Amino acid sequence: MENESLKCPFSGGQAKHSTNNSQSNRQWWPKQLNLRILHQHSSKSNPMDNDFDYAKEFKKLDYVALKKDLKKLMTDSQPWWPADWGHYGGLFIRMAWHSAGTYRTFDGRGGSRSGGQRFAPLNSWPDNGNLDKARRLLWPIKQKYGRQISWADLMILAGNVALESMGFKTFGFGGGRPDTWEPGEDIFWGAETEWMQNQRYSGDRDLANPLAAVQMGLIYVNPEGPDGNPDPIGSGRDIRETFKRMAMNDEETVALVAGGHTFGKSHGAGDPKKVGAEPEGADLHHMGFGWINNFESGKGSHTTTSGIEGAWKPNPTKWDNGYFEMLFKYDWELIKSPAGAHQWAAKNCEEKDLIPDAHDKTKKHRPMMTTADLALKFDKKYEVISRRFHKDHKAFADVFARAWFKLTHRDMGPTIRYLGPEVPKEELLWQDPLPKAKTKTIDAKDVELLKKKILKAGLSIPQLVTTAWASACTFRQSDMRGGANGGRIRLAPQKDWEVNQPSELAGVLAKFEMIQKDFNKGKKAVSIADLIILGGSVGIEEAAKKGGHKIKIPFFAGRVDATQEQTDTESFAALEPLSDGFRNYARKGLGAHAAELIIDRAQLKNLTATEMTVLVGGMRALNTNHSQVKHG
Repeated sequence: MENESLKCPFSGGQAKHSTNNSQSNRQWWPKQLNLRILHQHSSKSNPMDNDFDYAKEFKKLDYVALKKDLKKLMTDSQPWWPADWGHYGGLFIRMAWHSAGTYRTFDGRGGSRSGGQRFAPLNSWPDNGNLDKARRLLWPIKQKYGRQISWADLMILAGNVALESMGFKTFGFGGGRPDTWEPGEDIFWGAETEWMQNQRYSGDRDLANPLAAVQMGLIYVNPEGPDGNPDPIGSGRDIRETFKRMAMNDEETVALVAGGHTFGKSHGAGDPKKVGAEPEGADLHHMGFGWINNFESGKGSHTTTSGIEGAWKPNPTKWDNGYFEMLFKYDWELIKSPAGAHQWAAKNCEEKDLIPDAHDKTKKHRPMMTTADLALKFDKKYEVISRRFHKDHKAFADVFARAWFKLTHRDMGPTIRYLGPEVPKEELLWQDPLPKAKTKTIDAKDVELLKKKILKAGLSIPQLVTTAWASACTFRQSDMRGGANGGRIRLAPQKDWEVNQPSELAGVLAKFEMIQKDFNKGKKAVSIADLIILGGSVGIEEAAKKGGHKIKIPFFAGRVDATQEQTDTESFAALEPLSDGFRNYARKGLGAHAAELIIDRAQLKNLTATEMTVLVGGMRALNTNHSQVKHG
C-alpha cells in the first residue's frame, strides 16, 4: 500500500481554550494521549431516551408522505434564500453529496451515517458554504416527522428526491443512519491550521493517509485545479487519487462529476471579502447561520459560495445529456469569475446554448466549466469514458444511479442494516455480500461437540486465540465493514497479510476445515467462520482451566462463509492492519507512535479504554504476540 505513514485522530490541532479560558491539559502536554475518543457520544449529550430505537421509529414513518413533502419543498422558493430557477434541487444534491463525500476507505471514517455535517468542523468547512441554508430549509420537515427520520437519513433522502424531482431515476434508498449529537473527535481531517492549506502532501504529490481530500476544508478536489492552478491534466491526477480513496473507480468518478454537474450552478457573484464568518465563527445573533454576505442582497443572483460563478449547461433543473454535449461541443477559454476564481467559458457559444440567469429573466450566460470538469475531457482515461457516456445516455444514467447509491450508502455496512421500502434487491460487490445459510444454525449441543473436536485437533492456545482475533479484528465501526462473519480470513487478501502470519494461518485453517468436513456429514453444517470464533473461546477457556479457573464464554452461532467471488480484494486491502498493538505488531516505517495507533484501532473496534486494557492484557498473557516475540 502506498504511503503507509499513518496519521491519528489525536495528532492534529490542539485545543484553543478550556471553559474557563485557562490552559487545557492538551496545551500543557501536547503529546498526551487522547483517550476521549474511546468515550464519545455519551448518553448525557443524547436527547433521546436510553431505550430509543431508531430502526423501530423509522418503521413508523409515513415514507410516501415524507417524500411528497420533500418534493414540494424543491420548488417552494423562500424569499430569505431564493431557489435558483425556482428549484432547490442543485442545493440539496450538493448537501447530500457533501454529507456522504467525506468518507474515505483507509479507515472508513467520514461519510453520512452520523449526520456529522450538522457539527463542527464540517458545518463550517469552506466547501460546505451555504449548506446551512439547505439544512434550515429542511427544518420544518424535520419538525413534522420528528424522531422517525434522523438528520443523517433526511439529508441523503433529500438529495435523492432532488434528483428524482428533476427527472432522474435513482437506484434506491436505504435508511438507518441514527444521528449523533456532538462532533466526533476520532476523525483526523489533516494537520493544517488554516483553511485551504495542503501540508498533507509529500514527495511527488503523495497524499498522506488516511486523508482523501486535497486541502483542508475541501470535500474532494479544488475545482480551480491543483492548489488553485488551472491545470486540467493535473486536476485529473488529483481527482483520480481522491475518488479512489473514496472507493470510486474511473467510471464511477466520471459519472458522479458529470451527473452532479448536470444540475444547478456554482456561486461566485461578488467579492469573497464581503462574505462573513462561517457558522461556528459567526455572531450569536445570526442564529446558526454563517457566510452572511454583504454584497448587495447577499442572496439569489448576488450569492457567493465557492467563488466560481455559473451553470454547466442549459436546463439546469432537468436530467439530460447537456453536460457532455457542452463539454465536447465547445472549446473553453480561461476566465475569472466576479469573485476572482479561475473557471472556463465556452468559446463562440451559440445563442441556443446560452443559459438563462437563475434569478433575472432578462439575462443569459455562457456555459462554464471548472478546471476539474475539463479533466474529464483532457485526461486520456477520463475522456474515453466521457465520450462513451456522451454517446450512450442510458449507460451514463445507469452508472450515475449506481455510483450515487454507492456514494450515499458506502459507510452503512451490510444491507441487513438498510431500512425502508426503496432498498434495492440487487446485491452489489462493494456491500461485502454474504451467502444465505442453507442449514439450521448449530445449537448448544452441537457447540459442545465441536469444542471437544477443536481441543483434539492439535492446535495450541495461542493459535486458537490469535486466529479468532485475526478473523474478528478487521471489524471497524466507522463503516461497519470487516469482522468474523464471512470467514474471509480464508480468502485473499486476508490470508496473505503479514500480520496474520500466512504460513502458520494456513495450517490452522486446514485443521478447522477437517473439523468442518467431519461435522458437516450430518444434517447440520458449521461454517469455518463460526469454528474460528468458537476456537478462540475454547483457547481462552482452556487457558483459564490451566490457571485453576472455570469459565464459559458465551458463543452465538450463525456466521457464514463468503466466497472469493463475493470478496473485492482491492476493497478489502484497506482493512489490513498496518499496526495491531493487541498482537504487538507494526509494519516498519509507520510514522505515528505505537500508543496512538493502538488507541486508534481500539476506537475503530468500538472499545472503551477498559475493554482495550483487558484485551491487551489477556492477549499478552496468552502469548499471542506476532511471531511469538517475548517483549512488549
